[in-house]
Amino acid sequence: MSTRIYALPVEQTRWQVPSGATTVFDWEYDEGRDRLLGLYEKGKQKQWDAAERLDWSIDVDLDNPMGVPEQTIAIYGSRVWGKLGQKEKGVVRHHLASWQFSQFLHGEQGALICSSKIVHTVPDLDSKFYAATQVMDEARHVEVYSRYLREKLELAYPINPSLKSILNDVISDSRWDMTYLGMQVLIEGLALAAFGLIRDNATEPLAQALNTYVMQDEARHVAFGRLALREYYPELTQAERDEREEFCIEACYQMQERFVGEEVWRNLDIDADECIKFMRESEHFRSFRSHLFSRIVPTLKDIGLFGKKMQHAFAEMGIIGYEHHDLDALIEQDEKIATDLDRARIEQVEKVITLGGPDA
Repeated sequence: MSTRIYALPVEQTRWQVPSGATTVFDWEYDEGRDRLLGLYEKGKQKQWDAAERLDWSIDVDLDNPMGVPEQTIAIYGSRVWGKLGQKEKGVVRHHLASWQFSQFLHGEQGALICSSKIVHTVPDLDSKFYAATQVMDEARHVEVYSRYLREKLELAYPINPSLKSILNDVISDSRWDMTYLGMQVLIEGLALAAFGLIRDNATEPLAQALNTYVMQDEARHVAFGRLALREYYPELTQAERDEREEFCIEACYQMQERFVGEEVWRNLDIDADECIKFMRESEHFRSFRSHLFSRIVPTLKDIGLFGKKMQHAFAEMGIIGYEHHDLDALIEQDEKIATDLDRARIEQVEKVITLGGPDA
């Protein structure tokens, strides 16, 4: 994607992060863990072609790219939003959507790099098998978000500093489990919740379908991380688990700041400080930001990283309580929604062919 469509200057198009990871070969070629191999089988079967599964002919209204009511805009109800005209509000909507999809894109490239790293650092072969399917998934996700930004929104934003900081920590850490924890559990867990909000609330069909299909893949990725870490973390010392909890707490605080979107408000020059202050005090935004952790909290509990310090931090962030969510039920729901969308798409195509008759 050309940097010409970026709303802000891109200081560097190549970001190098030394990781010092050790490549691990596994000569055990007998059958591995059934659930991981089951995920591998599903990962093979669920590969899809973005050029065919998505309808790229759909036009997107740049004044309201997601097709959502204005009540969903982060600064709705503020003095700043109230004084904007319809044209100016359309510009804000356009930039917010572009900023959000840009962060999805940058996060997916991080996932591509991390999943390829997992292939050569994780010690067991069955995990290498599944991670190999994830590499292809992440490449496809980079493809679709890049294309949506380039062809439909025609605008992009550089990587958010909070996301960049977390990716830097995850990629540079040589321990394979930290790659899982940072990417599969934290970054992708947050992304799943954000994708879900678009899937469930947007009326723009291409954005809705794109995020639905990406979610179908990402739900498997988070399940992969859960399975591997749930087996591994009981083997660690309490000090080692405490270190990982500290990492998660710090990362979650950073991710909370990520969705303030400071870059957008400062770039548009519409009273950025007032917009940021309004968002941080807004009950709607607090609820939105809390929901983004609805997949992360139960996953951390499931893998055994849910000590008193973690629970205290989550209570302070307003995200305690999500630990009771049924992760398997959420994954089944993600799968069903994607399958239903496919079925509806196929039925629509068949209907068009039928109505067109033999000469269609």
